[in-house]
Amino acid sequence: MTARVLIVDDIPTNVRLLEARLTAEYYEVLTASSGAQALDICQNQEVDIVLLDVMMPEMDGFEVCRRLKADPRTHHLPVLMVTALDQPSDRVQGLDAGADDFLSKPVDDTQLMARVKSLVRLKSLTDELRARALTGQQIAIEDALRAMDSISASGGSILIIDTDRRHAERIQAYLTPDHRVDILTEPADAVFQVTGASYELALVSMSLEDFDPLRVCSQVRTVDHSRNLPIILMADAADKPRVVRALDLGVNDFISRPIDRNELLARVRTQIRRHRYAMELRESVNNTMALAVTDELTGLYNRRYFDRHLNVMLGKAQEQERDMALMILDIDHFKAVNDNHGHDIGDAVLREFAARLKRNIRGVDLACRFGGEEFVVLMPDTDTGQAEAVAERVRQSMAEKSFDVGARRPLSVTVSVGVSIKESLADTPESMIKRADVALYRAKREGRNRVIFDAA
Repeated sequence: MTARVLIVDDIPTNVRLLEARLTAEYYEVLTASSGAQALDICQNQEVDIVLLDVMMPEMDGFEVCRRLKADPRTHHLPVLMVTALDQPSDRVQGLDAGADDFLSKPVDDTQLMARVKSLVRLKSLTDELRARALTGQQIAIEDALRAMDSISASGGSILIIDTDRRHAERIQAYLTPDHRVDILTEPADAVFQVTGASYELALVSMSLEDFDPLRVCSQVRTVDHSRNLPIILMADAADKPRVVRALDLGVNDFISRPIDRNELLARVRTQIRRHRYAMELRESVNNTMALAVTDELTGLYNRRYFDRHLNVMLGKAQEQERDMALMILDIDHFKAVNDNHGHDIGDAVLREFAARLKRNIRGVDLACRFGGEEFVVLMPDTDTGQAEAVAERVRQSMAEKSFDVGARRPLSVTVSVGVSIKESLADTPESMIKRADVALYRAKREGRNRVIFDAA
């Protein structure tokens, strides 16, 4: 497995020695002569592992490592510290800074390569998981943006805080055709009023008797339940300086007296709609992401996620000249399972198949339900030999043990597998899927329960 290694050392001889050793093993090598230069490279270029000297002027290796691990853009980078220090306290300091491993000077070639290979494998897995998370996040955000258009602003629950009841009742009359409105004339009870309630908006008068309206707003926001409650101030022209202060403190909006009914309704609709949208995102972001990208029956990623992620990973593999394999799996004679045993048993077979599939692929591999009884596995950094080993292991795991899923007797289930390998820069997601699909068809035609590679 090739990778891009950054060597950080202020002594040119040390750099050249490590560079020669790593280049001989076909690693791509970058170099930096200072901590500042190393941080700049890590933030602006693709790096897979950092070999970091401890004893450097201006910024030592411990500080460089600490900054790399504190930056969200670089905290996932493996750091291998190269040091002449041999005291346990030095290693403790390095671990506290976030170092992943150590090499002692003079560097032993065998230890160097073993540690580099181990950390590169770890980085590869981490990159795959981060890419999966990003793909899911992008899909969830797109869904959330579409959901914004369908959110209604009617039927809101509103609290008016005003010591002038007549004024409050007039505002209530403006709003009640579309919303549920409560009035609170004792601002001291505001925290008690909002606790446990489900208000979506508070209208607060700037003319409260014996109460500071900004303090009332602040107290409402100190309650966890109403920390994000939208607040609109009802203000006179003379209140402008305090309104500016209130907006700085996080109050959402204000409306000037005399209050125009249509303007009030428009501002209320806007705030309630924004609040509902924010609450929907806040309360269900994890569920939204999961539902957007996973298959409900099997718990695997779905076709939508796979299509997006394949495009990302193929581009990355082509850019970095890395191997990649793709296999499509189809459960043999699955229609007969549904016809003879019912769809409940068929669903149970699909769930058990997915569970076995996940157990028999590697952590770096991505398994998805392609649709119906078809599944697909994306295998980054995988050549023909590795792909064949994984595919055969999956096939055997299905055939060797019957599926005990609640039928009258355990069911014999086999799978046919078609595999394609990334060929060139001209490859596309569609071409890889097509070749794997052709290979799958051959596996079916030649007797099922077998693995076939595309002939290209």
